[in-house]
Amino acid sequence: MKAESARARVAVMGAGAVGSYFGGMLARAGVDVTFITRPVHAETIRANGLFMDTLTFKERVQIVCETEASGVRDAEFVIFSVKTLDTEEAARAIAPHLALGAIVVSLQNGVDNVARIRAASGIDAIPAVVYVAAAIPEPGRVKHSGRGELIIGELPGSDHAQDTRPTRTDRVAALFAGAGVPCKVSDNIEADLWTKMVMNCAGNPVTAIAQTSYGHAARNPETRELMRKVIEESVAVARASGVRLPDVDLAEAGLKLAETLGAATSSTAQDLARGKRTEIDSLNGYIVRRGAELGIATPVNFALHALVKMIEQTAEKRGRQAGSGR
Repeated sequence: MKAESARARVAVMGAGAVGSYFGGMLARAGVDVTFITRPVHAETIRANGLFMDTLTFKERVQIVCETEASGVRDAEFVIFSVKTLDTEEAARAIAPHLALGAIVVSLQNGVDNVARIRAASGIDAIPAVVYVAAAIPEPGRVKHSGRGELIIGELPGSDHAQDTRPTRTDRVAALFAGAGVPCKVSDNIEADLWTKMVMNCAGNPVTAIAQTSYGHAARNPETRELMRKVIEESVAVARASGVRLPDVDLAEAGLKLAETLGAATSSTAQDLARGKRTEIDSLNGYIVRRGAELGIATPVNFALHALVKMIEQTAEKRGRQAGSGR
């Protein structure tokens, strides 16, 4: 399996924390990987390699880096891991450069990225559910602090939903398995996407507003109850949307997941700490919008979304004032 995956050519469009971790794992296994990433990250990796600081090893991995979307050329697999804010723009940017038959896999938060990618560019991407705690503490370094597995599958209506084996999802799963990354092929990826979504809606804004870890938020009685209510609202929206969610207590599962992530911080918390825009519109914001369409009240999601947006706007205003010298 490893020898087969090592012959693959992979491009990572948006090598942030998630893209750097999974792309780094592939490169470490001998896969030909190219990162399309920000100039400072690219320059550091070109000079020193990507330093992978993981739970099981610390190692420098050599990876080719580019800063333009044309870097996806000749790739058989494209890991699409840009922020949800950049989904349409990035999809349009890579579309002219994709090799014939290239497989694009969306490693993004939220439940509607594949539809947005297709609407913007015509690319029929594979959705992936990502479970990993990772961060970029400085350019050229990825810090892994929890989990590290993927779930992939074809959405209903995909051009490839009825493919015979080996399917493109089989090929993606084999690629990651050859690099030691668990990758499950699901027959109900829509439910898997929503399951992760409702958990993100609970953990991301709470940890971001409080600037604390998942574990701390899940252990505190007040925030624990807040997270439970967020999940209950989100599950109601999912079920009303016709999603066949698993018959389990997702609130308990979400809180247990937060506890297992311990000291890790959410991507939303990391973005706010750096004064960057977050993906909150694709998380709690999406739940609020979809709930309104379906006539389902989502007051807790609404409040958390509003608070994160307010923090974003305050940071943006301070940045403008600092830039103008005031």
